[in-house]
Amino acid sequence: MSTVERTSAALREPADSDTRPRVSVVIPCLDEANTIEECVGAARRALAESGLSGEVIVADNGSEDDSARLAEAAGAHVVHEPRRGYGSAYLAGFAAAQGEYIVMADADLTYDFGYIPRFVAELDAGAEIVIGDRMDNIHPGAMPWLHRYVGNPVLTGALNAFFRTGVKDAHCGMRALRADVLPRLDLRTTGMEFASEMVIRAAKAELEVRQFPIEYHPRGGESKLSSFRDGWRHLRFLLVHSPTHLFIVPGAAMAFAGALAAGLVIARVDVFGRTWDLHALIAGSLALIVGVQVLALGLCAHAYGTYFMGEKDPWFDRMRARFKLEHGLLLGGGIALDGVILGGVILGIWANRGFGELSEERLAVLAATLIIVGIQIFFSSFLLSILGLRRRG
Repeated sequence: MSTVERTSAALREPADSDTRPRVSVVIPCLDEANTIEECVGAARRALAESGLSGEVIVADNGSEDDSARLAEAAGAHVVHEPRRGYGSAYLAGFAAAQGEYIVMADADLTYDFGYIPRFVAELDAGAEIVIGDRMDNIHPGAMPWLHRYVGNPVLTGALNAFFRTGVKDAHCGMRALRADVLPRLDLRTTGMEFASEMVIRAAKAELEVRQFPIEYHPRGGESKLSSFRDGWRHLRFLLVHSPTHLFIVPGAAMAFAGALAAGLVIARVDVFGRTWDLHALIAGSLALIVGVQVLALGLCAHAYGTYFMGEKDPWFDRMRARFKLEHGLLLGGGIALDGVILGGVILGIWANRGFGELSEERLAVLAATLIIVGIQIFFSSFLLSILGLRRRG
């Protein structure tokens, strides 16, 4: 059974609910023999000193050193997940967790397990997810300059702009959540983008997310993070989960700019003190065609997310309630028909000239553009309707 399949299932129920631990501390581990014992010990001490019943789960992600044996000797329950990836390790650890609450932290000593009681207190106070904020308490040498001042702020800013989460440090590895929200989160990613996925899905599910400052220490051992590869994976994940910003906004901008440019050329309006001609018309037509295609892809992406991934998108819901297949067919068919009629006009001009020389380039480009755009809208409407067959109720 795959990691995702095991995690999407309900958490395994303990034989006696009275013996169920309140807290499961889940630690992903890949070749952390130098630090894993200390991490497990620190987690167990934090639980004991705060009077919290709990367990420490180490999700070993195919370590080639002694990490798994050392973690078990230190008192952790070790779960083996051979498929590499930060997300894979956590998915396996979550599937094994029995606690009412789950606290997440890395195995490299960058996080202080003494914060566990604070995370639990926030969950007790009504939070569903609690995320640490490292950015104002980073110890010297703990985070590379590029990550601290470029990578993390840019990715966190993009995440907040796209999904309005309000999270200050979206990639902090120390966080906590209620175990019963896991089915609503439906976490799936296997790599470092797992951290972003949790925040995005929490925002879309409208979970109560809280945060508080924590300290970030220099790590023990070698970092497994690849700055550019993992940064791109995070950014890619943000974009593919926000069709509005990936497709709709740039598509609408291109379509509008293209239509404006083409309209100005056809109307022979002077811009910047000169009259623009055929080349500007071709550029505008290209932008309009590409923009409409990107818009159509964006609408299909919204439809896929809504019908197949359970996404909630108020904007798309309003659009699909207001516009039906027939609206798209009429719009696309009407635009294509206008292009055909314009082509007929060109043909009439040519016939009137005895089928000799013809110089109606502007009208020809406009006619071709209208036909292409009309066909795009017509068949994209059918595709949206096909996706909508998945609709429930």
